[in-house]
Amino acid sequence: MNRTEVQTLKMRYGVVGNSDGLNRALDIAMQVAKTDLSVLITGESGVGKEIIPRIIHDNSLRKSKKYFAVNCGSIPEGTIDSELFGHEKGAFTGAIGEREGYFGSANGGTLFLDEVGELPLATQARLLRVLETGEYIRVGSSEVRKTDVRIVAATNVNMAEAIKSGKFREDLFYRLNTIPIKMPALRERGDDVILLFKKFAIDTAEKYNMPGPIELTEDARIMLKQFPWPGNIRQLKNITEQISILSPERTITRQTLSEFIPDNPITRDIVPIKPHNESHSFENEREILYKILFDLRNDVTELKKLVHENHGMDRNNVAGMPTAPVNTSPTSVTYYSHETSKIPPTSHIIKAEEDFQTPEEYVEESLSLNDWERQMIIKALEKNHGKRKNAAKDLNISERTLYRKIKEYGLEKENS
Repeated sequence: MNRTEVQTLKMRYGVVGNSDGLNRALDIAMQVAKTDLSVLITGESGVGKEIIPRIIHDNSLRKSKKYFAVNCGSIPEGTIDSELFGHEKGAFTGAIGEREGYFGSANGGTLFLDEVGELPLATQARLLRVLETGEYIRVGSSEVRKTDVRIVAATNVNMAEAIKSGKFREDLFYRLNTIPIKMPALRERGDDVILLFKKFAIDTAEKYNMPGPIELTEDARIMLKQFPWPGNIRQLKNITEQISILSPERTITRQTLSEFIPDNPITRDIVPIKPHNESHSFENEREILYKILFDLRNDVTELKKLVHENHGMDRNNVAGMPTAPVNTSPTSVTYYSHETSKIPPTSHIIKAEEDFQTPEEYVEESLSLNDWERQMIIKALEKNHGKRKNAAKDLNISERTLYRKIKEYGLEKENS
């Protein structure tokens, strides 16, 4: 496109800026619009990626058909397939009727999949099939349906890392990335920051009937351009609106601007995918579970001991213990003296005993808990390289208890 065509396009879609990176993205969008090739737009959050698919659709042969923008990151994993591909009545709980799905509804048009990097792997496989064959199956159906949809996708995820860590299918990435478009970050756009600030200041003044838009001094402009803008255009707009509303002055100096710009900006990098070794650690959860089971076993053992001791006391008597006199009057009520009141009635003891397992069940449970306890001790010793003092500290037991347990479970050789 020549300069005039670029400016006309910017005016039509409200795009502000003259940086080379922005002009390049707009130029590619216009060139690819007449084709049906898939497009993948990459860039940080808040750079304005959503304007590109709109430009592509409006200047394509599909412009008279439907256009849908779907935020894949905002749809729960359990319903994403239903949202995209539709479902049959009764396919799952709550499916009281049929649903067309975006691929069915957008037939002949354009479907913009924002945050495509957040799609579950199973859904990625379905999406790949649609892109390659134009076929899909509704949830709960076996009927193959056809659709003719132009896909434009966008992501702020580092796709190379996502593929490497197994979070995103490599074949799907290459299928989506037929035509790549990179939207530049605001910090890479030079004087565009000043132009955008002016636009947002004018819009805010008009919207809230202010005397006039705020203006920047030269030192404030320099500061604005030097700030890294981790939130990009979205952050700049928010700060401009804040200053417009809260600042009593219409001319903004560097000092005034510094009151609204944060000292420690949040990271501005494209969202990384956690490496495999930094992913959710189930190892720590296992250690916590071991500790809970260890404590639970001790509690159960002590409780059972207490119940059996009390039961034995009741059987052995109670006859040998002082009892309180019984009132034989018509309204007599049996009562316990201060000493005997500490011993619960026999019926209570029997009831408590019924609540616990039979000896066979108790042995089985003890064996199971012993296995957990043994594994936990082995884990603690391995973690501390056989140092019993440190292992006992981790297990929250005394060294003496640990020594006894090691001998009990025959771990002396393993620990030698």
